[in-house]
Amino acid sequence: MEHTYHIHGMTCNGCRNHVEETLSKLEGVSKATVNLEKALATIEMESHIPIEKFQNALKNDGGRYSIHNLGEHHHSNQKEEKPKGKGTGIFYCPMHCEGDKTYDKAADCPVCGMDLVEEQNITATNVEQWTCPMHPEIVKDEPRSCPICGMDLVPMEADNSAEEKTYKKLLEKFWIAVVFTVPIFLIAMSEMLDNNPIYAVLEQKYWNWIQFALSIPVVFYATWMFFKRAWNSIKTMHLNMFTLIGIGSGIAWVFSVFAMLFPEVFPSDFKTADGNVFVYFEATTVILTLVLLGQLLEAKAHSQTSGAIKELLKLVPSTATLVEDGEDKIIAIDKIKQGDLLRVKPGEKIPVDGSIVEGNSSIDESMITGEPIPIDKNVDDKVSSGTINGTKSFVMKAEKVGSETLLSKIIQMVNSASRSKAPIQKLADKISKYFVPIVLIISIITFIVWAIFGPEPAYVFAFVNAIAVLIIACPCALGLATPMSVMVGVGRGAQSGILIKNAEALEKMNKVDTLIVDKTGTITEGKPSVEKVISIHEIDKKVLLKYIASLNQYSEHPLAEAIVNYGKSKAISITKVNDFEAIAGKGVIGTVENNKITLGNAKLLDQFSITISKDLNNKVVAEQEQGKTVSYITVENEAVGYVTIFDAIKKTSQKAIAELQNNGVEVIMLTGDNKNTAKAVAEQLNIKNYKAECLPEDKLNEIKALQKEGKIVAMAGDGINDAPALAQSDVGIAMGTGTDVAIESATITLVKGDLQGIVNAKKLSHKVVKNIQQNLFFAFIYNVFGVPIAAGVLYPIFGLLLSPMIAALAMSFSSVSVITNALRLRKIKI
Repeated sequence: MEHTYHIHGMTCNGCRNHVEETLSKLEGVSKATVNLEKALATIEMESHIPIEKFQNALKNDGGRYSIHNLGEHHHSNQKEEKPKGKGTGIFYCPMHCEGDKTYDKAADCPVCGMDLVEEQNITATNVEQWTCPMHPEIVKDEPRSCPICGMDLVPMEADNSAEEKTYKKLLEKFWIAVVFTVPIFLIAMSEMLDNNPIYAVLEQKYWNWIQFALSIPVVFYATWMFFKRAWNSIKTMHLNMFTLIGIGSGIAWVFSVFAMLFPEVFPSDFKTADGNVFVYFEATTVILTLVLLGQLLEAKAHSQTSGAIKELLKLVPSTATLVEDGEDKIIAIDKIKQGDLLRVKPGEKIPVDGSIVEGNSSIDESMITGEPIPIDKNVDDKVSSGTINGTKSFVMKAEKVGSETLLSKIIQMVNSASRSKAPIQKLADKISKYFVPIVLIISIITFIVWAIFGPEPAYVFAFVNAIAVLIIACPCALGLATPMSVMVGVGRGAQSGILIKNAEALEKMNKVDTLIVDKTGTITEGKPSVEKVISIHEIDKKVLLKYIASLNQYSEHPLAEAIVNYGKSKAISITKVNDFEAIAGKGVIGTVENNKITLGNAKLLDQFSITISKDLNNKVVAEQEQGKTVSYITVENEAVGYVTIFDAIKKTSQKAIAELQNNGVEVIMLTGDNKNTAKAVAEQLNIKNYKAECLPEDKLNEIKALQKEGKIVAMAGDGINDAPALAQSDVGIAMGTGTDVAIESATITLVKGDLQGIVNAKKLSHKVVKNIQQNLFFAFIYNVFGVPIAAGVLYPIFGLLLSPMIAALAMSFSSVSVITNALRLRKIKI
């Protein structure tokens, strides 16, 4: 039985996965499939399940999503909040507690309690708006004169992003906490002075009341969010760092208030010489203020982890120059439509993807490809959004706008990869699950042991050390260790033209020991050119060229494009083709001017039982031995000639392959080209293992065989025929110059599209994994040593105890140290 329902509230693939998982877990559900674009859920069930059961499941999961029968309209009494600031209005947990689940407003993570982080992306909110200085109610998307007073409109001041607002709010609360905590600390510390001078003014019990009064703004305003997060964590049983902080500091504060009100109920161990009970207002407020400082520093550091995306976002201009009816007009970037003609002036950023239709210039593409040398561009050449024009002006045609531009796709991919989990994170996740309960148990044991075996005042020692254990433990350091490194590493890769689809690919790339490479477009330039067309028949070679150029007009292969362009350069008229068919790994067939034409390799001719004469074969072999690609031409099942195509080897290929081999990576070339051409290219590049005449299934089977041997295989390719092999490999690497299908099938895309990018990706992966290992080491060592020291294991030997305030400082800086270490990846050279 199968039913389809409408799902409301999904905004991304993370939402889709979460809803799909929630519905699939319900008893009686065989399978649940959710379509994000159509907002539909198709649920297979053993027997009919009332929709109320699905509604309750989604409601209990947080209430963000709702499910309805088809045809029903969703009504909400709540006013939908629009995103504020320069971000997207999409938020996620920096520790990825719920995978890639996102939220539509700033809040605390329901699992770990940390502030959600706003995703950075290209949205309409990035568009600059203009207003009148005299009439601020006038707001336009482009510069013009005010319709009321005639003054020129001026750019509006951009709103701060959500994370900047969070940082400013934390900063404000931090200074409030400091103002009230410092006097409490000074009052408490004065007790260490002989003949304490402040007691001459007031008795100690009155100073305790003053400390209590000063602590109220700190506890109930500046740091109240910590107690709210602690309470939520207990209610949901998602115990986290704030559980420990809330319990530890909360107990200390409540204890102090109770001690002031009812000192007579406490044993002498808890009292001073004059009969007053020890209070811990200074410990509570200092601990909370230090934790707040840690949150403040984390918020600042978080804004830097997405620095790569922010730098990419800066490349998006707010306006563009539209050429319409021979006149230039300034328009907002979100008003650009496909097909518009845009003028790009010297030094300007290119607004969208397209091609030059008039003029020429040199384009700085370093922000996209990592290549520092400007590229000369002429008419018909492609240009990408975010790249910077040189010293000349040109007119371009908009071909991809909005989310379809290369820059937008890069940012989308970086965002997605930043929120994905690396396999190495599983260990930290498993430990974090049991971490807080274990710390709570250790704290209780600490109190009992000190109360029984500790020196006088035993209960005071027990109380202070138990709180120190709660405060110093930091599950956040474990949780942040992996995602922070992944986020910064993925961003650093994007700046160098290495686009990583998910964290697993980034980690696996470090383990790759075998690299499969295609030849055309991967090792070679992928810009083949026709050298000659040879006829061994009475048919004129111009007629053959007309046949094959016409036949290839429907093929996506780079070789086909080269033949079509060659035909056009020879003024050959392209004619209609019937019954066209592309046969993967072999060639193309079709009917041109009532003649059945075949163009392809020997395998294609074998398929149609076409004989190759000895003379033709010898000529073809001679060309192939020079590293050229040769395709046979047949007319009405008779081999009548061939076309020779030359595709230059990329300048970086030889160096990159040598470097990979020196680093222990076996490079294997699998190509659909013939044996002679493959051999010539392999010898030139010192590739010992290669296979020629490979069909797509041959490449796929070769990768499967290598994986069975225990190899970690990366595959680099750029064509549709490479897609199956890219998907099967442990790490699929697509050349950015290739087809969309290949890029979609891969987990790493090299924007520049050469093998040196694979070397760089390998280096990046190694450094990111090393950084993650360092972070995990810091987090583990910190907790392994910190908790026992706070419990007092050094006291019997060295007489050392850890103040809860020092523990709070250490805890706050443990998370900051992990983020700071991850930020080092921004400066690495790859």
